[in-house]
Amino acid sequence: MSNVAPKSASAQDVLVELNAISKTYKKGKEQVKVLSDLSLEIRRGDFLALMGPSGSGKTTLLNLLGGLDTPSGGELIIGGQRLDKMSSSQLTKWRARHVGFIFQFYNLMPVLTAEKNVELPLLLTNLSAKQRKQHVAAALELVGLTDRAKHYPSELSGGQEQRVAIARALVSDPDLLLCDEPTGDLDRATADEILTLMQTLNQTQQKTIIMVTHDPRAADHAKTILHMDKGALVSAVNQGGY
Repeated sequence: MSNVAPKSASAQDVLVELNAISKTYKKGKEQVKVLSDLSLEIRRGDFLALMGPSGSGKTTLLNLLGGLDTPSGGELIIGGQRLDKMSSSQLTKWRARHVGFIFQFYNLMPVLTAEKNVELPLLLTNLSAKQRKQHVAAALELVGLTDRAKHYPSELSGGQEQRVAIARALVSDPDLLLCDEPTGDLDRATADEILTLMQTLNQTQQKTIIMVTHDPRAADHAKTILHMDKGALVSAVNQGGY
């Protein structure tokens, strides 16, 4: 087993556990294996960068960890729950509570202000309007955008839009932040600001972050770098603290 978390890690230290995970897609009559017998442990509070060439299985793995897809075989356990045994409706509920997603393109609603965009995930909860407002204010403060709460996406810079997207991912206080090329659409200076913010969230909020990236400079902000190729783990580098 390839372990990002050492084998000596206690069960409570491990948030994510994959045991012999495989994923196969049908392409016409052909079976295409994207992940093959992949085993991995990720500690709570890690900041993990997933790297590898296109087609190596990085995004497929991210989708499995986010409950957006299901494995073809093996066990997928997050926070003690077996995702590979959940139905589609169970996965939807699990995602809403436990995962925040951050993408390369911010996926903000242009007709909504920053605070209304951040509030969207909370509309699926039982929180009152007052409670939602408090959660939104706290999330925007974490990303340094309190003064932009009433602004629309068209009135924000690219970096500010990504900060709104990060606030939206944080607002339900998820266990996992899953990021797919989160700085791919940003200039270098803005990308570094966003990556530093993610480091801060990892350190101060103890958020477990898993980030797919092709950018070695982005990966340098992570605690652990995991390299994939042809659906398998080929190396794991622990970079220690910041």
